[in-house]
Parts: sequence; structure tokens; C-alpha cells
Amino acid sequence: MTSAVETRREYDVTHLRHVLRRGLVLGLFTSVIVVLMSFITRYTAPPVETVLGGLVLLVGLAGVIALPGIWTGARTIEGIAGAAGIGLFATVVFMLVDVALLQPLGMWTNRWREIGGGSNWWYHPVWWMAGTLLPWLGAMILANRAARGRSASVIGIMLPVLLAAAVLAVLGVLLGFPGAGWNLSTFGIAFLPGLILAAFLSAAGRARP
Repeated sequence: MTSAVETRREYDVTHLRHVLRRGLVLGLFTSVIVVLMSFITRYTAPPVETVLGGLVLLVGLAGVIALPGIWTGARTIEGIAGAAGIGLFATVVFMLVDVALLQPLGMWTNRWREIGGGSNWWYHPVWWMAGTLLPWLGAMILANRAARGRSASVIGIMLPVLLAAAVLAVLGVLLGFPGAGWNLSTFGIAFLPGLILAAFLSAAGRARP
């Protein structure tokens, strides 16, 4: 009788409607972040640009990395793959918003275009790959944390990622990595390998069945 009234929690929720609905939300969230970054880079300069841009970018990365795994309740490869699926569909949503609204409205400054060699389309394949990889790794960290009985929270997922990225950035500066310096750009470059390292380390203490 008691079990019949207990609150049920669903894990590894990957049915198509759920993945598409959450992917739509994440794609629109990403679009808002990109618009904010566009205004920040267009109308501000360091140090305001560095501070505001860093905060907005951190919120955006936290959402893309952590939310899909939380939404699927990732515990096994099923939920992890579902999180990657949410990320993939979110990139499709964003690209539609980008082509239909952001580019016609001139949201991209010359600074953004120059990164891609003058093309507005350079980042779409990269966005598709990164938008799938980041949620996949985030869900992996979440599942490994859950296997050790730890909370499935955005902070719990992002904290080891930020620490790993900071360590790699410092090592890059101290070891004289080309172009590395005590700046936000170096930390940004170190973020992806930091995420990969954090995902790898998250499995180290995972309990075995």
C-alpha cells in the first residue's frame, strides 16, 4: 500500500515527444543567449564586455550541458543518448531561428563574421556537433554522479567542469602554450577539454554493479 502512494520519479525518459519538446525549449533558450551575446559584443567593450559576456556565456553553457540530462533523468546510456538527442534537435531549432530572424536582422557583427572567414554559414556544422556533444557529456557526468548517490543539479554538473577548465587554462599559461594568457579567451579554449576531462573523471568513482 505504501509503495502505491510514493512519488514516482522517472529516469531515462527518451520518448520522442519529450525529446522534441525539450529540444524546442533548449533551442529557443540558446537563441536568447546568442542574441544577448550579440548585443554585448556589439555595444560594450572590455572590461564590461568581458564580465557580462562571461556571465551570459556561462549561463548558456550551463543550460546546454546540464539541462538535457536533467530532463531525461539520465541514469544509463538510454538517458544519456536522449540528452544528446535533445541537444541535436535544439541545434536544428536554433539554426531555423538564425536563418529566419537573426541573420536578416543583422545580429552578427563583423567580429563574428571574421571568425568564420566572412561567412555566416561557417558555424552551422560546428554548432550541430558541439550542440550534441555538450549535452551528451553533461548527461554522462550526471549519470555518474547519480550512480554514486549524488544530486542531479546544474551546479553539481558544472562545478567539476569549471574546475577542470581552470586547471587546464593555468597549465596552458604556465607551460607556454601558444597564445595562452591570463584572459577569458584562454579559459574558453580550455573549456571543452575541461568538460571532456570532467566527464572522464566522473566515472572514476562510479560504483560497479
